[in-house]
Parts: sequence; structure tokens; C-alpha cells
Amino acid sequence: MLPNDPVMLLSYVNTQLRDHYPSLDELCAALDADREEIVEKLRSIDYEYDKALNAFV
Repeated sequence: MLPNDPVMLLSYVNTQLRDHYPSLDELCAALDADREEIVEKLRSIDYEYDKALNAFV
């Protein structure tokens, strides 16, 4: 289960991307998570996924 709070989600997702997954798509597949839901929730706190950095910035 992913954190519901956007700030906690940001921390969790960026840590997972840094340590375990080479892309957001692979993280979502492994965790059976909705990519668009993550993107929208993090966009609500002004973060966007940067594919080159493999992180939300």
C-alpha cells in the first residue's frame, strides 16, 4: 500500500526509484500501482516525474 499523504508518497516513491527501479513504469508494475494516480497526486504538490533523473522533482 502506497502512502496516501502526497509528501510521504513523494519521499517513498523517490526512494524506491533511486534504490530499486529504473523507471516509474517498472515501479508501478512491481507494486501494482496506478501510474496516473501517483503522477496526479504528486502534481498536486507541484512535482513532476523527470524521466532522465528517474525522480519526481
